[in-house]
Amino acid sequence: METEHRVVVGDARSMDALADDSVDLVVTSPPYPLVEMWDETFAALDPAIGEALDAGDGRRAFQRMHDVLDAVWAEVERVLVPGGIACINVGDATRSVGGEFRLFPNHAEITSRLRERGLRSLPDILWRKPTNSPSKFMGSGMVPPNAYPTLEHEHVLVFRNGTRREFPPGDDDRYAAAYFWEERNDWFSDLWEVPGEDQRLDADQGTRGRSGAFPTEIPFRLIAMFSTYGDTVLDPFWGTGTTTLAAMVAARDSVGYERDPEFRAAFDDLVADVPRLARERVDARLDAHREFVARRRADDDPPGYDAEHYDFPVVTKQERSIRFYDATAVETVDDGENARYVVSHEPR
Repeated sequence: METEHRVVVGDARSMDALADDSVDLVVTSPPYPLVEMWDETFAALDPAIGEALDAGDGRRAFQRMHDVLDAVWAEVERVLVPGGIACINVGDATRSVGGEFRLFPNHAEITSRLRERGLRSLPDILWRKPTNSPSKFMGSGMVPPNAYPTLEHEHVLVFRNGTRREFPPGDDDRYAAAYFWEERNDWFSDLWEVPGEDQRLDADQGTRGRSGAFPTEIPFRLIAMFSTYGDTVLDPFWGTGTTTLAAMVAARDSVGYERDPEFRAAFDDLVADVPRLARERVDARLDAHREFVARRRADDDPPGYDAEHYDFPVVTKQERSIRFYDATAVETVDDGENARYVVSHEPR
């Protein structure tokens, strides 16, 4: 099996390279409005945002930043297949603007705007990023009432484009892409505790300070949860390419849009790691399931169905055809500033 991964250097507010209804899943993390590291990015796209910030008008800056993102959401709605899922990781912002400290609820604004475009909200996920900081509050220290809780979570918003996707009965790709029963119980919780990751790109390339990549675990889970083999995953805010790496490891096709060519060029150095990352991911999932089976047997409650491709049982009929793939090779095809990567996969 081969998967194809395209990276387009361009503005996702106009994804001309993608046809209508051509993407099965969107997994992305946009710039977070009113989080200072993205002020320059937003102001470059709309100078009125910089003017609002200089004037201390946080409300106007917030709305205009979301207007910028809204043009991308319009394209997401256009390219997403009927029944396709969009997963958007975003954090709220806490900030003093105009001399007043407040929270700017990015998750609520994005939810409102995507619902206005006809996408249907599904239960979302709180991603809590554990911290060792001794300071668990902001504000006036030990004296009430002017301290504030520390913001230690982000949101993974989940939307569906219309009603549920339809598949032929017994669709091979869908059932091969099944997850284990115990993975379902973990992944489909509405609270994830996943540590953050350091940026993988070299700071000398000047890219580290302009990206807020999420850990690979987040997009990998979402891809495994909401897509099948043969599906295409889109990240319109590609950044350091975390979603593409996860799609390569998960053996799905992908497309990414990124305005900064430096990010795309730096990604070439990361793809050599894909075979190792895929092998480690498959090893971890198989080992964890075998440990789960051993515990069930020790409790005199062994799973009741045999997996077709592996030497262990599974809990449900839907897991019997589960199949994992190693990435064996990655070919890079340059296309000017754009790039295409072809990954070869072999069944484990």
